[in-house]
Amino acid sequence: MLIPTANSDPQAAGTVPDPANPRPYRDALGRYATGVALVTAREAGGGAPLGITVNSFASVSLDPPLVLWSAARASLRHAHFSVAGAFAIHVLAADQAELAARFSRNGADFSGIGFTLSEIGVPLLPDTLARFECVTETRHEGGDHTIIIGRVTRFAPGRAAAPLIFAQGRYGRLSALGPRDGTA
Repeated sequence: MLIPTANSDPQAAGTVPDPANPRPYRDALGRYATGVALVTAREAGGGAPLGITVNSFASVSLDPPLVLWSAARASLRHAHFSVAGAFAIHVLAADQAELAARFSRNGADFSGIGFTLSEIGVPLLPDTLARFECVTETRHEGGDHTIIIGRVTRFAPGRAAAPLIFAQGRYGRLSALGPRDGTA
């Protein structure tokens, strides 16, 4: 039985999110570590390759194979990714923080980065932890982001290495992985 008690802990009361001051809310979200992925596509009409770093990648369904990621409306690349018919999601390794940073803010071009084009015309990067080639299944408006759901048409488990993680506003790495069954 849960018995309510008076609590002088200010955290117990919580804080109401304030759009005029989003920093405390962002800081609280940052306490949850996420993986880091790089989503690639091409400009409309088969144009130049595009990349954007995300930490919003998630599995939706095994049957059919669906994944999602969220594109920020404030991004200059949103206009391209929100209409792309296909894209690839690359799960990054801990030693790829520089690549993640390169595509996190201004969406640098692909100069100096080796890539190939998939059968569905999206840029594929080598040497990542995993890659998922997708066709866009649906899009949903979600506040200041567009949630993009893709049907996985092909995937490639990549090299075995520690994943790149993002927490508290910084890139990092896991110090060690536990047993495969999830027990500590």
